[in-house]
Amino acid sequence: MTTVVVDLKINDAIIIAAGASERLGMPKALIDINGETLIQLIIRKLKNNNLNVIIVTRQDLKDEILSFGEKVIINLNPENGRTGSIQYGLKEIQGKACIIVPVDRPGFSESTLQKLVQTDITSCPSKNGKGGHPVVISVKDCKKVLNSDPLTPLREIIDPLKIEVDDEFLHLNIDYLEDIEELKRMMISNTRLRNQET
Repeated sequence: MTTVVVDLKINDAIIIAAGASERLGMPKALIDINGETLIQLIIRKLKNNNLNVIIVTRQDLKDEILSFGEKVIINLNPENGRTGSIQYGLKEIQGKACIIVPVDRPGFSESTLQKLVQTDITSCPSKNGKGGHPVVISVKDCKKVLNSDPLTPLREIIDPLKIEVDDEFLHLNIDYLEDIEELKRMMISNTRLRNQET
């Protein structure tokens, strides 16, 4: 009798950083937060969980994003929206289960990420019943996303299981200058928590 061992752990994370950032007026991925860009902050969280990082971005950000040393995929049609960018990333990893991380949703904790990487079903963190990011996409749902119109919002394609978490900043969405200030507050809060634990 042959025993097959299947590793259900997620290995790949796709950061979506191809939006035009029209409301903010500057590329969200490159916002400086205490000497670190927003995308570097997210890369660090993902790498701390041993995830392979793929970044989907737009042509005009290519050189700056490449400087972070991760695999970069250029979305040639970023105006097609977030689902179109997700499709570029899923094609790169050949439709394997993965975590999708929008660059403008950095409020998840490392403990939340640790929970997510242990599942193989489509799921997302939730706080007070409201889903958040990042989102785990199963192999089955990867196929659904790849076969969908790139303009279709992800929430109309998949129905993630909500995993309740206690992340204070889970729903932080970086769209305006005041959101950057909230992100800085999050960083200070996280630093205090880490210092209390040591």
